[in-house]
Amino acid sequence: MKRYGAEFFGTFWLVLGGCGSAVLAAAFPGVGIGLLGVSLAFGLTVLTMAFAIGHISGCHLNPAVSIGLWAGGRFSSKELLPYIVAQVLGGIVAGGVLYVIASGQAGFDASAGFASNGYGAHSPGGYTLPAALVCEIVMTMMFLLVILGATDRRAPAGFAPIAIGLALTLIHLISIPVTNTSVNPARSTGVALYAGGWAIGQLWLFWIAPILGALLGAAVYRWIGGAKE
Repeated sequence: MKRYGAEFFGTFWLVLGGCGSAVLAAAFPGVGIGLLGVSLAFGLTVLTMAFAIGHISGCHLNPAVSIGLWAGGRFSSKELLPYIVAQVLGGIVAGGVLYVIASGQAGFDASAGFASNGYGAHSPGGYTLPAALVCEIVMTMMFLLVILGATDRRAPAGFAPIAIGLALTLIHLISIPVTNTSVNPARSTGVALYAGGWAIGQLWLFWIAPILGALLGAAVYRWIGGAKE
């Protein structure tokens, strides 16, 4: 239960920190942090939690990562479902806290976006569904490749959180214009439930694509780096 609790609070921090920066600080008049700041915020949530709870639960914070680690032979199947449940609940609770904070401002409307992921008319850059699908699959695949490589026994010890946090930052820098960047079903679910409407209607893509990408990333790493595992 401590491991599941760590995943709950870790995912809570990722959604609150990452999505919170997008909702509260990205466009703040005069000093908004913009795309670069939001990208960095997501990377910092993973970096800080990797040091805080990595030794407790492995700091997955993401159903796609848990599935990818399972497919890569690094995670037990019996813990897969409890990890995913803990992660999704952490994301939903964080979305609720963010909703309470954001609604304290006059004129707030969660249905306008609330850091939700989308494609077509709801893509920040107007990108189509196929573009969003490919983007999420490839970005998650590369994320798993970095995670599996950085946590390999042969990799330099102690640097994995930095590599993984910076990888997530880079992923956001690339894909925020396309989908607002998911690569994490728990992150997408945590805010979509409060945005409602279109965000829930498009949520399927942000479960399917990251999971497919994670499985691909695990397969690629097992091919290029698994011979000595």
